[in-house]
Amino acid sequence: MLSIGIGAARAAFFPSLTLTGSGGTASSSLDDLFASGTGAWSFAPRIALPLFNGGALRASLDRSELLKQIEVARYERTIQVAFREVSDGLAGQATFDEQIAVEILRVAASHEAHDLAMRRYEAGEDSYLAVLDAQRSLYGAEQSLIRTRLARLSNQVTLYKALGGGWTKIGEAG
Repeated sequence: MLSIGIGAARAAFFPSLTLTGSGGTASSSLDDLFASGTGAWSFAPRIALPLFNGGALRASLDRSELLKQIEVARYERTIQVAFREVSDGLAGQATFDEQIAVEILRVAASHEAHDLAMRRYEAGEDSYLAVLDAQRSLYGAEQSLIRTRLARLSNQVTLYKALGGGWTKIGEAG
């Protein structure tokens, strides 16, 4: 992601040395091109000192160091978000387990109330309206238990994803 690494930016401050060499034959006419004594060679060393572009080199180094700090901050933020998501998921698991236990007790109590209302109706002590009211309460308790279980499953999926579980879109598998 960084266009220039910090090491490369620092290396630009040092002098660079270039060595160029060539060898071959040379002649004033084509007939003597391969005759003895027509060899030629050249050697051209070149040194470049960063004297007048020091401001640009300093700016490039500063930019590289700032980009590094930005990337480190992004990484730290990603780590913090991941820890928060995992912590929230684990805390949610315990909470949902407690809620489900309570909802199961509520469903059981509503079921007993419905059975009692039905027996009272069959004995002629209550109207069928009491049976219907107990049935409505039982269905409400069952729906609440289903919603809580669904929320727990959704939390488990979120926790699995936060922990880095394999996640592929439909059609991308394989």
